[in-house]
Amino acid sequence: MLLAIDAGNTHTVVGLFDGHQLADHWRIATNSDRTSDELALMIQQFLGFHGFSFGDAITGVAVSSGVPMVTAALREMTDRYFGFPALVLEPGVRTGMPILYDNPKEVGADRIANAVGAYDLVGDAVIVVDFGTATTVEAISKKGEYLGGAIVPGIEISLDALFGRAAGLRRVELIEPHNVIGKSTVESIQSGVIYGFSGQVDALVDRFRAEIGDAAVIGTGGLAELIGPHTHNVRRFEPWLTLLGLRLIFERNQ
Repeated sequence: MLLAIDAGNTHTVVGLFDGHQLADHWRIATNSDRTSDELALMIQQFLGFHGFSFGDAITGVAVSSGVPMVTAALREMTDRYFGFPALVLEPGVRTGMPILYDNPKEVGADRIANAVGAYDLVGDAVIVVDFGTATTVEAISKKGEYLGGAIVPGIEISLDALFGRAAGLRRVELIEPHNVIGKSTVESIQSGVIYGFSGQVDALVDRFRAEIGDAAVIGTGGLAELIGPHTHNVRRFEPWLTLLGLRLIFERNQ
């Protein structure tokens, strides 16, 4: 069985693959202060939900990470507790996808994993919108090439800045408001987030399509189900797309 671990700036998602099937998944807060032993304890508890242990059940670990200290802790955890090295998605790892960035080393591991997973699902030109700490939009060509993308501040980053600089505003529950034209401060913030960010995504996707032609659109990330349904362009959601891409990349390096 394969453990696929995507460590983002806000959350770390752990997926357990039994062959090609995602058997289970867990989401924890990313904490760069966690040691390898603490990570091992948490993952052992997750595996225990299925009656598995660190023994012979886990035969591989694949990691994408944008947090260097977490990357180091996951490497150490895998070496110590599983007895083999983790496959960390980084320069030199075979992805099966040409990266047509000016400097391919600049592309985040999660962006590459998303692109690989999306192209495997669609087999054609595809645009990936990842609603995470940052909102990223990636373009993949009909030939399966990573063309590049766009990065904008994510919803939570934007709200943190808003509340930090506007003393009269407070945090609200992020749900669809009753009115687009908010009748209260709470509704106004909800409207701005839901419809503002969905409009931003639609505008970017439209401009991407103007450059690459028609392409499918896949939404993923922790906030995809909140914002995606209010867009005109995102109609398919794959919440575990990054994990799927990690599994494919792991298999291509065996």
